[in-house]
Amino acid sequence: MIYLDNAATTKPDTECLKAAEKYLNEEFYNPSALYRDGYRISKELSSARENIVSLLASPQHFDLIFTSCGTEADNQAIFCGGRRGNIVTTFGEHSAVFSAVNELRQRGTEVRFAALNSDGSVNEENLLKLIDDKTSLVSVIHVNNETGAVNDVAKLAASVKSKNKFTLFHSDGVQAFGKIPFRLTRDIDLYSVSAHKIGGMKGCGALIKRKNLILKPYIYGGGQESGLRSGTENVFGIKLFEYASIKRYNNISDNYEKVLFNRNLLIKNLNKSLFTKISGANSSPYILSVYAEGVRGETILHEADDRGLIIGTGSACSSNEKKRYSRVILACGLSENAAGGVLRLSLSPETEQSDVLAAAEMLNEIVGNRKNMMA
Repeated sequence: MIYLDNAATTKPDTECLKAAEKYLNEEFYNPSALYRDGYRISKELSSARENIVSLLASPQHFDLIFTSCGTEADNQAIFCGGRRGNIVTTFGEHSAVFSAVNELRQRGTEVRFAALNSDGSVNEENLLKLIDDKTSLVSVIHVNNETGAVNDVAKLAASVKSKNKFTLFHSDGVQAFGKIPFRLTRDIDLYSVSAHKIGGMKGCGALIKRKNLILKPYIYGGGQESGLRSGTENVFGIKLFEYASIKRYNNISDNYEKVLFNRNLLIKNLNKSLFTKISGANSSPYILSVYAEGVRGETILHEADDRGLIIGTGSACSSNEKKRYSRVILACGLSENAAGGVLRLSLSPETEQSDVLAAAEMLNEIVGNRKNMMA
């Protein structure tokens, strides 16, 4: 089996799983408990919190709220950060942000959407024009989860603050964390991350926040996470997240170069007469978006699956919306005919050269046969 759908989820890292296993079987105590073992586990959470933050920011200036996933982190940022005036975001956001802001719009909040460039990155000029003295929150995805386009969120955050210093800046960093070398700047107030995209487990994520930022809770109850996210913490998932994050960041440059080489190899070996590349030059090496015009992406996906190749056709979360065409891909300017044939091929550091070569050969054959049948 060849797995090229790592943007949807990654295989949990075996080494990190083994290290975290004791928090499932032995150190299972409630970190909110007053007895000695509970207090000791709470200290483990504090250590995990600081270690994860330190990978991309100064713990002196940032901390984090552990959540159940990246979606919850995005929702807390949107619903607790965009509480007045208007919200500015983009047509390229993950559904966790896009659906959340549309819910706020249903409740009466004005939401403004910035246009995309052809590669899926935000049109910076259009974004900045939408910001005024009533803008409470700007949310821009760091790495587009469908095309891999990288937005310069540090630059954008600084530009947003220069227009309105009171505007909060949030970025969905789920596809960037552990993959793209990057440090948070003081202009970025909120940043969402997820464990299962980097070898952690599903059901664990975090919202990294600027320390002096006053944020309201999103989930109420027992007052965990300093009162900002109630619910007994998933200690096993958090420790696995910590170990997987450290491992990824310790190897982030080597991983980047390996994945970039394999992505370029994949591009080189895909038949240019059958596939057109959507991902631009400034995109994450972990995601390659292409389309085969006139052939349904789902048809290609299922035939590839039958042959032992697992790929995607876009965001795994968006596939549940039962929409025929990706709104992100259409916002890039593609026609519906082209959008119907989009494939998302996403790699990981575990992807080998033999995997991408075999995948390219298989996809060329599948689409070539389909084209011949239609001729």
